[in-house]
Amino acid sequence: MTYRHTQTGTVIIGAVVGMAFIALLVLVPATGPLSLPALALLAIAGAVLATFSSLTVEIEKNTLTCRFGVGLIQRSIPLSEVDHVSAVVNPWFVGWGIRWIPGSYWVWNVSGFQAVELTMMDGRRFRIGTDEPEALARAIETAKNTGS
Repeated sequence: MTYRHTQTGTVIIGAVVGMAFIALLVLVPATGPLSLPALALLAIAGAVLATFSSLTVEIEKNTLTCRFGVGLIQRSIPLSEVDHVSAVVNPWFVGWGIRWIPGSYWVWNVSGFQAVELTMMDGRRFRIGTDEPEALARAIETAKNTGS
């Protein structure tokens, strides 16, 4: 079974572009459009967008892989380590990006509050933000049960 879905982080994209625009409005009149600070700001904003503008989830060869943006940050989980899968809704304070909720779970999310929670055989939990939680949970269960 193969599954692949990419969710775009519209909130993250909007926030980074908005903050960069506002910062450039202040910075450019003071330093010039091709100044080192202005170029550095654009480089940082570009790096953040390349890294966190989307979250791709793939299931292939008994492995679930989550990858942010261009793939600099990714995590692979053998499906044999997953004990339980469920669609969940994250509380508002979980936010977006990579988060550790102390004593609870890790979250990887780029947009919205819907997620799939994986409970590992050792009891650890990992949440994957997605705009199609039922489809992802079903794909994980199917891949686990068929061994592919």
